[in-house]
Amino acid sequence: MVENYLRATRFYHVSRIGVIRGFHPLSAALVERWRPETHTFVLPVGEATVTLEDVAHIFGLPIDREPVSGWIDSSSDFLQSQSIVIFGREAEVSHSSKSYIKLGWVRRIRDVEPLDTEESIRRYVRCHIFCLLGSTLFADKSTAYPAIHTYSWGSACLAHLYRALCRASRYDTKEMDSSLNLLFVWAWERMSCIARVPRYTLPPTQIPVAIRWSHSKRTTVW
Repeated sequence: MVENYLRATRFYHVSRIGVIRGFHPLSAALVERWRPETHTFVLPVGEATVTLEDVAHIFGLPIDREPVSGWIDSSSDFLQSQSIVIFGREAEVSHSSKSYIKLGWVRRIRDVEPLDTEESIRRYVRCHIFCLLGSTLFADKSTAYPAIHTYSWGSACLAHLYRALCRASRYDTKEMDSSLNLLFVWAWERMSCIARVPRYTLPPTQIPVAIRWSHSKRTTVW
Protein backbone atom coordinates (compact mmCIF):
# COMPACT_ATOMS: atom_id res chain seq x y z
CA MET A 1 0.00 0.00 0.00
CA VAL A 2 2.79 2.46 0.88
CA GLU A 3 4.49 1.76 -2.44
CA ASN A 4 1.24 2.44 -4.29
CA TYR A 5 0.87 5.83 -2.61
CA LEU A 6 4.49 6.75 -3.32
CA ARG A 7 4.05 5.81 -6.97
CA ALA A 8 0.89 7.92 -7.16
CA THR A 9 2.74 10.95 -5.79
CA ARG A 10 5.73 10.38 -8.12
CA PHE A 11 8.12 10.08 -5.16
CA TYR A 12 8.64 6.32 -5.40
CA HIS A 13 11.90 6.47 -7.37
CA VAL A 14 13.63 9.00 -5.14
CA SER A 15 12.46 7.10 -2.05
CA ARG A 16 14.60 4.12 -3.16
CA ILE A 17 17.86 6.08 -3.04
CA GLY A 18 20.05 5.24 -0.06
CA VAL A 19 22.87 7.19 1.58
CA ILE A 20 25.26 8.89 -0.85
CA ARG A 21 28.67 9.77 0.51
CA GLY A 22 29.94 12.94 -1.07
CA PHE A 23 33.46 14.24 -1.60
CA HIS A 24 34.10 17.78 -0.36
CA PRO A 25 37.08 18.56 -2.64
CA LEU A 26 34.86 17.77 -5.65
CA SER A 27 32.09 20.13 -4.58
CA ALA A 28 34.64 22.84 -3.74
CA ALA A 29 36.26 22.52 -7.17
CA LEU A 30 32.90 22.76 -8.93
CA VAL A 31 31.86 25.80 -6.90
CA GLU A 32 35.08 27.56 -7.96
CA ARG A 33 34.10 27.00 -11.60
CA TRP A 34 30.46 28.03 -11.24
CA ARG A 35 29.34 31.21 -13.01
CA PRO A 36 26.10 32.69 -11.56
CA GLU A 37 25.46 34.82 -14.63
CA THR A 38 25.11 31.75 -16.88
CA HIS A 39 24.36 28.99 -14.33
CA THR A 40 27.14 26.89 -15.83
CA PHE A 41 30.47 25.37 -14.81
CA VAL A 42 33.35 26.79 -16.85
CA LEU A 43 35.68 23.83 -17.46
CA PRO A 44 38.87 23.48 -19.54
CA VAL A 45 36.85 21.70 -22.24
CA GLY A 46 33.97 24.19 -22.26
CA GLU A 47 30.83 24.94 -20.25
CA ALA A 48 28.55 22.36 -18.65
CA THR A 49 25.63 22.38 -16.26
CA VAL A 50 23.04 20.22 -14.52
CA THR A 51 19.84 20.08 -16.59
CA LEU A 52 16.24 19.07 -15.98
CA GLU A 53 16.90 15.88 -17.92
CA ASP A 54 19.72 15.09 -15.48
CA VAL A 55 17.37 15.55 -12.52
CA ALA A 56 14.79 13.24 -14.10
CA HIS A 57 17.38 10.49 -14.65
CA ILE A 58 19.25 10.92 -11.36
CA PHE A 59 16.27 11.24 -9.00
CA GLY A 60 13.30 10.14 -11.10
CA LEU A 61 11.35 13.28 -10.20
CA PRO A 62 8.74 14.84 -12.54
CA ILE A 63 9.98 17.87 -14.50
CA ASP A 64 7.09 18.77 -16.80
CA ARG A 65 4.26 19.69 -14.46
CA GLU A 66 3.06 22.70 -12.47
CA PRO A 67 5.66 24.94 -10.78
CA VAL A 68 6.21 24.51 -7.05
CA SER A 69 5.18 27.87 -5.64
CA GLY A 70 2.93 29.43 -3.06
CA TRP A 71 2.84 31.55 0.04
CA ILE A 72 4.76 30.60 3.18
CA ASP A 73 3.56 31.08 6.74
CA SER A 74 6.28 30.14 9.23
CA SER A 75 4.33 31.14 12.32
CA SER A 76 4.21 28.58 15.10
CA ASP A 77 0.39 28.61 15.22
CA PHE A 78 0.09 27.85 11.51
CA LEU A 79 2.63 25.03 11.62
CA GLN A 80 0.92 23.46 14.62
CA SER A 81 -2.52 23.59 13.02
CA GLN A 82 -1.23 22.13 9.75
CA SER A 83 0.73 19.46 11.61
CA ILE A 84 -2.49 18.23 13.23
CA VAL A 85 -4.23 18.10 9.85
CA ILE A 86 -1.37 16.39 8.00
CA PHE A 87 0.45 14.32 10.65
CA GLY A 88 -2.38 13.80 13.14
CA ARG A 89 -0.57 15.41 16.07
CA GLU A 90 1.10 18.61 17.23
CA ALA A 91 4.63 19.01 15.94
CA GLU A 92 7.91 19.85 17.65
CA VAL A 93 8.42 23.36 16.29
CA SER A 94 11.61 25.40 16.47
CA HIS A 95 10.96 28.78 18.08
CA SER A 96 13.71 30.74 16.34
CA SER A 97 13.06 33.85 14.23
CA LYS A 98 11.36 31.60 11.66
CA SER A 99 9.54 28.60 13.05
CA TYR A 100 9.96 25.25 11.34
CA ILE A 101 9.11 21.63 12.01
CA LYS A 102 12.08 19.52 13.07
CA LEU A 103 12.91 16.67 10.69
CA GLY A 104 13.98 14.47 13.59
CA TRP A 105 10.46 14.66 15.01
CA VAL A 106 8.95 13.80 11.62
CA ARG A 107 11.24 10.76 11.29
CA ARG A 108 10.29 9.55 14.77
CA ILE A 109 6.53 9.70 14.19
CA ARG A 110 6.98 8.11 10.75
CA ASP A 111 8.88 5.18 12.21
CA VAL A 112 6.19 4.40 14.80
CA GLU A 113 3.23 4.46 12.41
CA PRO A 114 1.56 1.02 12.67
CA LEU A 115 0.50 0.98 8.98
CA ASP A 116 -2.62 -0.93 9.97
CA THR A 117 -5.17 1.48 8.46
CA GLU A 118 -5.35 3.51 5.27
CA GLU A 119 -5.06 6.78 7.23
CA SER A 120 -1.95 5.48 9.04
CA ILE A 121 -0.40 4.62 5.68
CA ARG A 122 -1.24 8.11 4.38
CA ARG A 123 0.42 9.71 7.41
CA TYR A 124 3.50 7.55 6.89
CA VAL A 125 3.76 8.59 3.24
CA ARG A 126 3.34 12.28 4.15
CA CYS A 127 6.15 11.99 6.71
CA HIS A 128 8.32 10.09 4.25
CA ILE A 129 7.94 12.71 1.52
CA PHE A 130 8.54 15.47 4.07
CA CYS A 131 11.84 13.82 5.02
CA LEU A 132 12.81 13.29 1.38
CA LEU A 133 12.39 16.96 0.61
CA GLY A 134 14.03 18.07 3.81
CA SER A 135 11.65 21.03 3.94
CA THR A 136 7.97 21.87 4.41
CA LEU A 137 5.16 20.78 2.10
CA PHE A 138 2.70 23.28 3.55
CA ALA A 139 2.09 25.30 0.37
CA ASP A 140 -1.64 25.31 1.12
CA LYS A 141 -4.15 23.60 3.37
CA SER A 142 -4.84 20.71 1.00
CA THR A 143 -3.79 17.23 2.05
CA ALA A 144 -5.07 15.52 -1.10
CA TYR A 145 -2.61 13.02 -2.53
CA PRO A 146 -3.61 13.47 -6.19
CA ALA A 147 -2.37 17.09 -6.04
CA ILE A 148 1.20 16.17 -5.11
CA HIS A 149 2.04 14.50 -8.42
CA THR A 150 0.89 17.55 -10.39
CA TYR A 151 3.95 19.59 -9.38
CA SER A 152 7.36 19.73 -11.07
CA TRP A 153 9.47 18.65 -8.10
CA GLY A 154 12.46 18.08 -10.36
CA SER A 155 12.40 21.71 -11.47
CA ALA A 156 12.24 22.86 -7.85
CA CYS A 157 15.17 20.59 -6.98
CA LEU A 158 17.28 22.02 -9.81
CA ALA A 159 16.38 25.62 -8.94
CA HIS A 160 17.38 24.94 -5.33
CA LEU A 161 20.76 23.60 -6.45
CA TYR A 162 21.35 26.60 -8.74
CA ARG A 163 20.57 28.99 -5.90
CA ALA A 164 22.88 27.11 -3.52
CA LEU A 165 25.72 27.17 -6.07
CA CYS A 166 25.25 30.90 -6.68
CA ARG A 167 25.38 31.61 -2.96
CA ALA A 168 28.39 29.34 -2.43
CA SER A 169 30.31 31.06 -5.23
CA ARG A 170 30.35 34.35 -3.32
CA TYR A 171 33.70 35.26 -1.79
CA ASP A 172 32.22 35.61 1.72
CA THR A 173 30.50 32.19 1.76
CA LYS A 174 32.27 29.26 3.40
CA GLU A 175 29.92 26.35 2.68
CA MET A 176 26.82 25.32 0.76
CA ASP A 177 23.43 25.16 2.45
CA SER A 178 21.97 22.47 0.22
CA SER A 179 21.97 18.73 -0.23
CA LEU A 180 24.71 17.93 -2.75
CA ASN A 181 23.54 14.47 -3.84
CA LEU A 182 22.35 15.81 -7.19
CA LEU A 183 25.64 17.61 -7.81
CA PHE A 184 27.82 14.64 -6.86
CA VAL A 185 25.90 12.09 -8.94
CA TRP A 186 25.80 14.45 -11.91
CA ALA A 187 29.58 14.93 -11.75
CA TRP A 188 30.30 11.22 -11.43
CA GLU A 189 27.93 10.33 -14.27
CA ARG A 190 29.07 13.08 -16.66
CA MET A 191 32.80 13.10 -15.85
CA SER A 192 33.77 9.47 -15.53
CA CYS A 193 37.47 10.33 -15.26
CA ILE A 194 36.89 11.68 -11.73
CA ALA A 195 34.18 9.23 -10.68
CA ARG A 196 34.53 6.66 -7.94
CA VAL A 197 33.58 3.04 -8.60
CA PRO A 198 29.76 2.72 -8.52
CA ARG A 199 28.40 0.81 -5.57
CA TYR A 200 25.77 -1.01 -7.62
CA THR A 201 25.38 -2.04 -11.25
CA LEU A 202 22.16 -0.96 -12.96
CA PRO A 203 20.75 -1.44 -16.46
CA PRO A 204 21.51 1.65 -18.60
CA THR A 205 17.85 2.71 -18.68
CA GLN A 206 16.97 2.18 -15.02
CA ILE A 207 15.80 5.18 -13.00
CA PRO A 208 16.86 6.63 -10.60
CA VAL A 209 20.52 6.58 -11.56
CA ALA A 210 21.49 7.82 -8.08
CA ILE A 211 21.03 4.28 -6.75
CA ARG A 212 24.31 3.35 -8.48
CA TRP A 213 26.16 5.70 -6.14
CA SER A 214 24.33 4.92 -2.90
CA HIS A 215 26.63 3.65 -0.18
CA SER A 216 23.78 1.54 1.15
CA LYS A 217 20.34 0.66 -0.10
CA ARG A 218 17.41 2.30 1.64
CA THR A 219 15.63 0.00 4.07
CA THR A 220 11.88 0.27 4.48
CA VAL A 221 9.16 -1.14 6.69
CA TRP A 222 6.87 -1.84 3.72
